[in-house]
This record gives sequence, C-alpha cells and structure tokens, in this order.
Amino acid sequence: MQIPETASTTTQDSLLAICLFAAFADGEKSDDEREAVSKIAEEIGSDNIAELSRQILMRKLPLETVVASLPTREDRMLAYEMALGICEAGGSVSSDEKEFLSNLRSLLALGQSDSKAIENEVDSLTLQPVSTPVPTPTALTENNDSTILKYAILNGALELLPETLATMAIVPLQMKMVYAIGKSHGVELDRAHIKEFLATAGVGLGSQMVEGFARKLMRGIGKKMAGKLAGEAAGQITGSAFSFASTYAIGHVAEKYYAGGRKLDRESFKTLFDSFQSQAKEMHAKYLPEIQERASTLNPASIMTMVTGSKAPI
Repeated sequence: MQIPETASTTTQDSLLAICLFAAFADGEKSDDEREAVSKIAEEIGSDNIAELSRQILMRKLPLETVVASLPTREDRMLAYEMALGICEAGGSVSSDEKEFLSNLRSLLALGQSDSKAIENEVDSLTLQPVSTPVPTPTALTENNDSTILKYAILNGALELLPETLATMAIVPLQMKMVYAIGKSHGVELDRAHIKEFLATAGVGLGSQMVEGFARKLMRGIGKKMAGKLAGEAAGQITGSAFSFASTYAIGHVAEKYYAGGRKLDRESFKTLFDSFQSQAKEMHAKYLPEIQERASTLNPASIMTMVTGSKAPI
C-alpha cells in the first residue's frame, strides 16, 4: 500500500503512533527500542516523533484513541500492514507482539479477508528464509565489494519508492546479503545468527522499518522537519542515503567478520559499522544517479520476486 499524501495531519500522526506502538510492543526490547526511536527523532528532526513516543511510553495516549482517528478502511488496513511489518522485522513475533497485533486488529475492525490479505503479503516478505536466493559462493567471493555496493544501491532505491512494501523489503534483503557473505567464507548462517550479528553491529531491525515508515509519513504531510528537510524530494533522498549507508556498512562489517574468522568483539563491530556508515553517507551523492535509475526499474511485483523468487536479488 501507499501512504496517501492527501490524508489529514491527524490521520498521519495516528499512523505514525501505531508504528511506535508496534515498536514498543515487545516489552523485552522496550529499552532498546526507546533508544532507537530517540535516534530516529533526532535523525529526521521531528519533535512530533519524540512527543508521540513519550505519550505512548507514559501511557497517556491509548491505542483506542489513536485507532479512532483513522477514518477510512484504507487507513486502517495501512496501519495494520505497517504494524505487522515492524513486529515481524526480525522474522519472528513474540507473545507480547502477537497480543498487541490481535488487539490492534480487533480495534481496527478489519474483516477477515482484509486482515488475511495483509498478513499473506507481509509474511511473504518478512518470514522468507534467508538462505535463498543468493549468488553462488564462488561468484560472491570473487567480488564481494561489488556485491555489497549493488545491495546498497538496491536498498537506497527502495527508499525512493512510495510503497510500504518497498520499506519492508530492505531488512530481508540485508539478511540475504549477510547470509551470502557468510556462505562465501564457508559459514552457513540461519536467521538467528544473522539477527545476532546485526544486533552486535548496533542495527535495529524493527527500528529501521519504523524509520522508513516515519520518513514516508513525514513526507506525506509535507512537514519541513525542524528545518532540516524541505519537501518530498529531500525526504526521499535522505531516506535513500540512510538505507544505502546502513546496507553498505552491514555488508562490509560482515565481510571483515567472516573473512577474519569471526574474531571481532562488540566494540570493534560498532566502530567498524559507524566508520563504514559515515563513509557510505559521503558516497551516496556519487551513486545517487545509479540509485534513481535502479528505482525506475522496481515495482511491487519485482520487489516481491527479489525477496521470494528463485533468482538472486542482484
């Protein structure tokens, strides 16, 4: 689905609040998610995100009140789609998240056909095995740097698209990239190992998705975001730079980690990730024409094929 640009500020704020509710739904991750949301608010320059987060965490903004501000069936379907994507970002859903999603679905009063259609689409992206599809190990080992750059360009391109589906595809593609890099060095990874690797590097799977949705929502209501961004085009490019840089950094940290026999400690992980991410943010402008060209080749069907199909995404 797409976030409607014509929706009222109240509706857009309600959709953003539901994204934050989803991020905080797993009590075990609440501290980490709180820190991640604070970073998102700072990165985007949005006092709105920080205030909504504060109200939710202090239990001053009931979920029932938020849902009541969504006037149309399409808005409610979009809210459920984003919440489900955030909860499933890591490839599994905790009992607390399941309870939250069940409550949200009931409050949204979605028909079974609507909710099932959303679940089928989101599940097909977020719950795909990380092991397929990937390039052959030999081909990947010969040119890992090029492969990582292609993934970074692809994920930067996804952020330029209006569909929420594009945002949800970024994390699964990052996981497939890490799997492929590990395999190129003789390491067979599963989802749990990749999640642990990303967590050690300081990458929040759910928070990445929240940030992507938040950027789309903020663009939709045309806010200037504390003067840091002006207009939809600037917001798109900034979101593209973030996804390009995070994917580039994840790939290069994975390459060093698995090529070096998995001997990096947590501090080294974070230092390397921050260094590669800063480097990639500087590179984004150089590769922006390629990113925009890649975006012109993408649509919902091709995105789904990249994540679920039999061929490698790049």
